[in-house]
Amino acid sequence: MPEVIVVGGGVTGVGVARDLALRGVNVTLVERDGIAAGTSGRMHGLLHSGARYAVSDPASARECRREGRVLRSIAPHCVTETGGLFVSLPSDPDHVGRLRRACADAGVETVTLSGDEARELEPTLSPAVERAVRVPDAVVRPVRLCLATALDADRAGARVRTGAEVADLRTEGGRVSGVALASGERLAADHVVNAAGPWAGGLASAAGVDLSVTPSRGVMVVLDGPAVGRVLNRCRPRSEGDVLVPVDGRPVAGTTDRPVDDPDDYPREAAEVAAVRESLSAVVPELRAASVVESYWGVRPLYGATDDATEASRGFAVRTERGLTSVVGGKLTTHRPMAAVAADEVCERLGVDADAATAERPLPADETALRAAARRWAGRSPVPGAPAGD
Repeated sequence: MPEVIVVGGGVTGVGVARDLALRGVNVTLVERDGIAAGTSGRMHGLLHSGARYAVSDPASARECRREGRVLRSIAPHCVTETGGLFVSLPSDPDHVGRLRRACADAGVETVTLSGDEARELEPTLSPAVERAVRVPDAVVRPVRLCLATALDADRAGARVRTGAEVADLRTEGGRVSGVALASGERLAADHVVNAAGPWAGGLASAAGVDLSVTPSRGVMVVLDGPAVGRVLNRCRPRSEGDVLVPVDGRPVAGTTDRPVDDPDDYPREAAEVAAVRESLSAVVPELRAASVVESYWGVRPLYGATDDATEASRGFAVRTERGLTSVVGGKLTTHRPMAAVAADEVCERLGVDADAATAERPLPADETALRAAARRWAGRSPVPGAPAGD
């Protein structure tokens, strides 16, 4: 079997490694830090129903709905069924009808509630909430999901190497032939997959490939109460400071979308933390009195983004050039089909006749094994609910 190197230990990278390993391909995954140490381990924890994208990005909404069902099936130990509400405030434009129509077109189930009905479900809601739309959102534990995926890849024969930073790509005859690690080690491969997230553009440039990736920073704010039971969204066109996710008893408020030049070096502004908190305090007034436990930042790898990152598609792209397959964009909810498309591309290039087997195969759920994987592979994540040891 051919040798493939996957660069990047986020959810996309471990997803590609798992998919290829289950097809019998020899795979080595290299990650400079730990599994889920970057973008995947620094998100708010929302398992998308598709409702957030139904109006602005219907294709992504449909894919979120399909993949949410798949993840519930293969990784129930990584998902908490909370449900979600899109709440309408007098200060927001009337968006309820438009959202419901778009959700219906995308196959996302909705129920429209009065303000009083919404407060019966979620007592923390402001008295100003006039209407709400109930949607099948949930909470996902991103680090646990990444570790379970990496563990399944390992069990299928993949080699998972953390603390293995790629310093450069090796090339022969104008094609990528492997990687050179910062340690000085050189690894040969028949094909290399670039799953480096917001760093994917820089890695591709080492092969002379121009990849349209816009890193975009977003802040998440962990608050000490109140106890929110559901994912809460402001019912308005997608914008900053419009989602509150309950993670292990604490609300995580997010987020912003600001393009950055360097995903390793960017401003972390207190004004953004304050703005996110203030926006969501209009939905849950008790947030104003809650203390900030921690604020943390993630950088998204938006593909083909415009100047307004909130309007950029959350779809993904797979491109192969000069022996390098890059998979960019997307989101955690839809990582499995992203990985499958990338693996299809690699297998076609290498003459491997095998189909994806990731939609039906359950991910490892044994807590002892997941904790051991965390001690072995994980970087630190600020997201509550990660297995001990990361």
